[in-house]
Amino acid sequence: MESYSDWEMNMGSMYDAEHPKSGLSQRFRGFLPVVVDVETAGFNSETDALLEIAAVLLGLDEEGRLCVDETVFCNVLPFKGANLDPKSLEFTGIDPYHPFRFAVEEREALDRIFQPVRQAVRHHGCTRAILVGHNAFFDLQFLNAAVNRTGIKKNPFHAFSSFDTVSLAGLVYGQTVLSRSVQAAGLDWDETQAHSALYDAERTAQLFCKIVNSWDEKSADRLKYI
Repeated sequence: MESYSDWEMNMGSMYDAEHPKSGLSQRFRGFLPVVVDVETAGFNSETDALLEIAAVLLGLDEEGRLCVDETVFCNVLPFKGANLDPKSLEFTGIDPYHPFRFAVEEREALDRIFQPVRQAVRHHGCTRAILVGHNAFFDLQFLNAAVNRTGIKKNPFHAFSSFDTVSLAGLVYGQTVLSRSVQAAGLDWDETQAHSALYDAERTAQLFCKIVNSWDEKSADRLKYI
């Protein structure tokens, strides 16, 4: 049976032949970091509804620095039989069935998110995407549960690996809460927009880029003296 690592190597060989590798493909061992945030109707990915999902695709600017490239977002209808925890809905302020949400079924939402992710993976010559999140385990759990429910066969994201900005911000800034981490990094934070997948994903993406770019700059400076 082909192992997961074998699959990655085979995919990498295929992309080498079809797509030239970008600098981004070299930075994270062939993975393309994609920042994801979800809003949900509870904490149990198997029983509670996925209500919002946003993905921020990253690229490299002219100076080779990590930057935000594209953002995709969907409001999601609760799957059939989904639990809707009133406390979670009160916290997020989401009315799952409000007509102006223009929400779509889970399968359509994932298709809308995954299509540009797959395109970006091919564009950069990467093997697959890797989820970046603030408390990434939570977002990855809900993403994987939705993939299983909808029967999607080609999930572009790594099934269990992720980059967590909680750990990174804790290391660099001594902060773990998203709002405090973003502000510690010298970035803007608007509390009135918080707890929406779109805003939180975009702020997390800016935070991740800031941390990676700062590390790369410091590493380059150290190499000058070796």
